[in-house]
Amino acid sequence: MSSNNARRSAIQAITTYKAGEPSFSFSETSPAEIFGRNVFSDRIMRERLPKTVYQSLHKTITFGERMDPSIADAVAAVMKDWAIEKGATHFTHVFYPLTGQTAEKHDSFIMPDGQGGVITEFSGSMLIRGEPDASSFPSGGLRSTFEARGYTAWDVTSPAYIMENPNGTFLCIPTMFLSWTGMALDKKTPLLRSGQAVNREAQRVLALFNVHTNLPIVAYVGLEQEYFFIDHNFNFARPDLQIAGRTLFGAQPAKGQEFSDQYFGVIPQRVLSCMLEVERELYKLAVPVRTRHNEVAPSQYEIAPLYEPSNLAIDHNHIIMATLRNVAKRYGLKCLLHEKPFAGINGSGKHVNYSLGNAELGSLFDPGETPHANAKFLVFCAAMVRAVHKYAGLLRATVASASNDHRLGAHEAPPAIMSIFLGDQLTEVFEAFRAGRAEDTQGKKKRRINVGVDTLPPLPTDPGDRNRTSPMAFTGNRFEFRALGSSQSAASSVTALNAMMADSLGFAADWIERELANQVPFNAAVQSFICHVIEEHSAVIFNGDGYSEVWHKEAHRRGLPDLTTTPQALPELTKPDVVDLFERQGILKPMELAARQDIYTDQYCKTVHTEAKLVIRMARTVIYPAGMRYQGELARTAKELLAIGKDARTHTLDEVTTHLRTLQTNVVKLEKLVQEIEGLSDHSVMAQRYCNDILPIMQEIRTAADALEVLVPDDLWALPNYEEILFDK
Repeated sequence: MSSNNARRSAIQAITTYKAGEPSFSFSETSPAEIFGRNVFSDRIMRERLPKTVYQSLHKTITFGERMDPSIADAVAAVMKDWAIEKGATHFTHVFYPLTGQTAEKHDSFIMPDGQGGVITEFSGSMLIRGEPDASSFPSGGLRSTFEARGYTAWDVTSPAYIMENPNGTFLCIPTMFLSWTGMALDKKTPLLRSGQAVNREAQRVLALFNVHTNLPIVAYVGLEQEYFFIDHNFNFARPDLQIAGRTLFGAQPAKGQEFSDQYFGVIPQRVLSCMLEVERELYKLAVPVRTRHNEVAPSQYEIAPLYEPSNLAIDHNHIIMATLRNVAKRYGLKCLLHEKPFAGINGSGKHVNYSLGNAELGSLFDPGETPHANAKFLVFCAAMVRAVHKYAGLLRATVASASNDHRLGAHEAPPAIMSIFLGDQLTEVFEAFRAGRAEDTQGKKKRRINVGVDTLPPLPTDPGDRNRTSPMAFTGNRFEFRALGSSQSAASSVTALNAMMADSLGFAADWIERELANQVPFNAAVQSFICHVIEEHSAVIFNGDGYSEVWHKEAHRRGLPDLTTTPQALPELTKPDVVDLFERQGILKPMELAARQDIYTDQYCKTVHTEAKLVIRMARTVIYPAGMRYQGELARTAKELLAIGKDARTHTLDEVTTHLRTLQTNVVKLEKLVQEIEGLSDHSVMAQRYCNDILPIMQEIRTAADALEVLVPDDLWALPNYEEILFDK
């Protein structure tokens, strides 16, 4: 499809769009009536399961107790009947392999009865464990092709649900995915293990404060999902968007986002209709979406749910991404989740709002108003400071990908340097601990901060202006991790945050317990821990502009790692301190970490390799021919002018010729380099070559092609341009 045809089709779709007969109306059926309708929720279990079975299962879900296997058959029977009532004919164990995507294999409830008919069957063993094999998923050497058995194991803490399709429904059971030797082949298994670790160490710290709770301490997460909607006609006309998810070519439009007229603007009708249906589908699945709005870039939007326990929040985010993609098709739209689909405008992230706590205690990052609460908050906050400083490289590695590299540090996302923003007021409090004194809140006198006697200055909900340039910002009662990319699963980052916090809280508990054993008063023991953390780890605290060159120089002076690319970041996964952290906390073994580094490095190589091949093909078959046709037209015009005695000199012909020559030379060079790198066997070496050799040449080709785009007439240019894609809504 040419640019003109794509644009005509898109304009027709936009100008003739009518909402049509609504398939639903919130005025007739409120969100409250459909919320959780397709979820095997606590209410459904309480109503349908035998009392003793429900009580046993509820304890497992609520208190993290080991599940009694004897109740599995009873749960499976009730779950099957409920699903069949909803129209389900199949069930699937949903899991998240190391591709970062959602995986599922559907099995039927129906079994032959031996008499020419069928019966429905779903046993406890089928619920608890599946054997999808799934041998083609990357394993990083954790299993061989001839030993490819893989198991899915039911995650009882995340409820089963029904997915609807126009022709039927099916039951989805959230699961872990492991090898037959017990190695984690997915992202959920280490996430659940990290939750146990952070609960264990947080409970130790709380016990020192004589705070006891019946519920486990869990990580709560709120995930803000950014994305683009474009007309699907443009997607079909752009091989790079279809295959790579981003535009590998495209000159900057006359207007971008500089007017800030998209941000929080009126949502276009077709887009809003799509959003409403997305929300309706998510309500059915008990996904508590609350916010929708235009984002900064043209055709960019955001959806955000309320906070939930991290495991459930991440499951729901995978559902959100799938729902956005599926529903968009019904409205002639394409949902782009790539971190940087368009150069020169903002990319998309997935902000992770992270806190620790439970329903009894609230957030442990809430400063509170009493000395006791203040001291507890300061310990947990100091633990986060230590965690980010000590494991900055790990945190950076969890957001490393070829796509996110285009976004990090691009003046719409935090830089690759991991730092922590506390706000001026809280920073002053910590600095006062290090100095041993602090200004009185009224500025009248100075006094020593004494944990358990003095209180913090009253902190508002947001104790400072938001710092959009900080990778990890304190925002009142939580920390916001802004470096995660829009297409990535949040599981790896949350797993790392849990592991880091478990380590730091364990360090805090050890420190205070040691001080108490030496007859140091409790308040003084707490104070000495906080002072130690600020003395040793305050280098990671930065409240200024993370984009500035001054900060980059200062960060280097402070010794903070600046891992700007994925090949630089991924080796952090197997650094000795990271291996020790994950092994000590019982989250991942050295082999499992090495496998992840190998898999993610291979994915980086394959991503850049695919994009390089696309650049070569599009340059040769689309861009170069368009430039040659225009060059021919200009040459003929010059010849005709010369024939009638007119000045035949044309700067445009010279420009087009120069850009075509640059394009051709670099395409040949790129092709040779790709072939050379394909012959290598070491993924790490390949990744470095793709990063340092291939990407710069791809950029040179793009520069020449984009220069041609603004010279070649519209009727000769086959690719839809940025004006069309971003502003035809």
